[in-house]
Amino acid sequence: MSAPESVLRPGQSVELLKELHILTRDGKLNQDSRRKLKQVYHLQQFIDDLLRELPADADGPLVADHGAGKSYLGFILYDLSLKALGRGHVYGIETRSELVERSQQLARRLGFDRMHFLNISAAQAAGSDGLPARFDLVTALHACDTATDDAIAFGLHKNARAMLLVPCCQAEVAATLRQHKALSLSRTPLAELWRHPLHTREIGSQLTNVLRCLYLEASGYQVTVTELVGWEHSLKNELILARRTGQPKRSAAARLRALLAEFGLQSLEAVRYPGLPA
Repeated sequence: MSAPESVLRPGQSVELLKELHILTRDGKLNQDSRRKLKQVYHLQQFIDDLLRELPADADGPLVADHGAGKSYLGFILYDLSLKALGRGHVYGIETRSELVERSQQLARRLGFDRMHFLNISAAQAAGSDGLPARFDLVTALHACDTATDDAIAFGLHKNARAMLLVPCCQAEVAATLRQHKALSLSRTPLAELWRHPLHTREIGSQLTNVLRCLYLEASGYQVTVTELVGWEHSLKNELILARRTGQPKRSAAARLRALLAEFGLQSLEAVRYPGLPA
């Protein structure tokens, strides 16, 4: 049985989809794989639009995929976008050595010779000698907790032209809220936002992404926030798209600091938001 036509894109490798276990050996697709593939396709379309905006470069585009996991995104991006382009490189950054080794073997088997995989964390990647000095695009699809912040720091260090981030499992701000109780707000109705543990987690997640967007704007990026796919496919569905303008916004830095102060999160500034303009 051949792969369902609704799944395949023109020129796409059926062998790749089978190797990624998105398709079974006889070309069937289960519902879980369909949801996963829809997310990756949608993100790949965003990336394609961004790549068309970038100036042509002999080596580029250079893409860093943080928290790559099994490299679904990297492989499909290479297969659908970079393979036909005949240039460009994808660097998958992943901490689990067995996944890195598996991806390296698959890239060799498929002849995807401009794919590279590093067994390091997002935090270590900025100082790695195995990576180029600059990148066109930084992605982080469902990078857990502070790994998204590390991907942002990497993108800033590498002067990335754009970043696409789908955050996941933000816990740091919620933990800090519980610890400090946002003392300046503790006697106001706003304290109800984190009285219950579930609400603390949710408000912490929302606040984390708001702070990330302000940090990107303060660092010279234009930011758009949208849904990745329908909420029925994934609850971790917020897509942060940042394009570098080279014009830092002091007003964003001021609002970021004000929010940190209001919620008693000042201890996070030096760790998560270094280099803010005064």
